[in-house]
Amino acid sequence: MDDLTTWLWSHRQKRGRDGVWRDALTLYQNGVRVRFVFRAGAPDSGRWTTEGGYWYEGCVGDDRGNLLNLREPGVVRALVEAAGRRALLPGPGGRPVELDGWELFPAVVAAADG
Repeated sequence: MDDLTTWLWSHRQKRGRDGVWRDALTLYQNGVRVRFVFRAGAPDSGRWTTEGGYWYEGCVGDDRGNLLNLREPGVVRALVEAAGRRALLPGPGGRPVELDGWELFPAVVAAADG
């Protein structure tokens, strides 16, 4: 990604048909859609989402005290950059992609702290 690339994004929290809450960050660029999904974990997973609440809405975190606000531009940029480094982003005209946000979480936390 370069400094001229523009993505539009939105955040949504939703309970899936399986009853599990998800925080999803969806990005759009030139007709291409990329969705980063953070599924709520089991109580002992060390991962948490907002699970439908409004307190810390849009945030995901872990039991080590790391917190990402999925509505902050710097966090969105770090997610896109981490996915780009792993070649997970579709090219122009590509099909919509859904990515497990937890796989990118450590890299994004490191970028956000730096």
